[in-house]
Amino acid sequence: MKIGNVVINKIENEGKVKAYVNFIINEDFAVHDARIIEGNKGLFVAMPSRKTMNGFKDVCHPITQELRQEINQIILEEYNK
Repeated sequence: MKIGNVVINKIENEGKVKAYVNFIINEDFAVHDARIIEGNKGLFVAMPSRKTMNGFKDVCHPITQELRQEINQIILEEYNK
């Protein structure tokens, strides 16, 4: 799996959302408005979501834990540059 064209828009505020992220998977699938969030265990990438009556639901998301980890690693490395 290739994660590329990562574009990070950092947010300068005191909230939990630290940045919005756009990226492409395998040069075939674009993801817009993922978020880098400061959680209890550190930073993580939250996929785009929409508000529902029961909270928030991902619009798209990785199916495997391995892909989720790869997305987190690549995007957080880019964020920390």
